[in-house]
Amino acid sequence: MSDREVERLERQLQRIEKELPARAARTLRWLREPSSRWVRIPVGILSIIGGLLSFLPILGIWMLPLGLLLLAQDVPPLRRPTRRALLWGEQWWLKRKRKRMANGS
Repeated sequence: MSDREVERLERQLQRIEKELPARAARTLRWLREPSSRWVRIPVGILSIIGGLLSFLPILGIWMLPLGLLLLAQDVPPLRRPTRRALLWGEQWWLKRKRKRMANGS
């Protein structure tokens, strides 16, 4: 994977951080640091497992994309699909937001 792809993923993650509450943004920023690799990988794997067990209380499907996002930092084949999914999600969210504003909600 090229450095350009890594830079694109980084930019998208930075945009997401800006939208998160301060505490969540700090945690995400810390997890993305290179020194946090040994925490990020197990948290990513556990989040994916938790997402697959979403039928249990507390665990939810939301954990699956979070785990993939964390693992994409260290697993190059996951970077491009993760970046595309982030871009799709961001476009969907903005479209939804615009519709709400147009309807006056």
